[in-house]
Amino acid sequence: MKNIVILISGGGSNMAAIVRTAQQQDWARTLGARVAAVVSNKADAKGLAFAREQGIATEVLDHRAFDSREAFDAALAEVIDRHDPAVVVLAGFMRILTPGFVARYAGRLVNIHPSLLPAFTGLHTHQRAIDAGCKFAGCTVHLVTAELDVGPILEQAVVPVLAGDTADTLAARVLTQEHVIYSRAVAGLLQKQ
Repeated sequence: MKNIVILISGGGSNMAAIVRTAQQQDWARTLGARVAAVVSNKADAKGLAFAREQGIATEVLDHRAFDSREAFDAALAEVIDRHDPAVVVLAGFMRILTPGFVARYAGRLVNIHPSLLPAFTGLHTHQRAIDAGCKFAGCTVHLVTAELDVGPILEQAVVPVLAGDTADTLAARVLTQEHVIYSRAVAGLLQKQ
């Protein structure tokens, strides 16, 4: 069985979308894959409750308990590796990962970013798209590399920027597309393994 480990920091809506898709499409049978664990750096991350309700193993590793980013990433890798991951999914995991961590999972570490990369890397993507006068925005699933938000693109979805959009209204429309393309990208990665 190919194990998927999902990292979250908050509500975990992308994690939940992946879990639901895996159930609906019977990934255990069709891909030989399952969501094996959900790991968070925050004990109060709301997504942990959803994962537990689905019978998925959960673990919490508080980054504040570590003296350095490297020490946290080393401990995080130990937690992840206990689940023998085929794919590691960043789903709203709000930590910048060290190059050593990224290299450890090269080719099987994926992230979703709320813009049409390479445009608007980093934060505040929706407001930046509106401020730039973009007619379209969207989201991108990509392989993670040591350089932030520039890894090879696996999937993208386009959303129109509407007159009167705020960062919040645009973010809500983009999020619905994130839920669609992230599962598709993870399934595609699993098929190649």
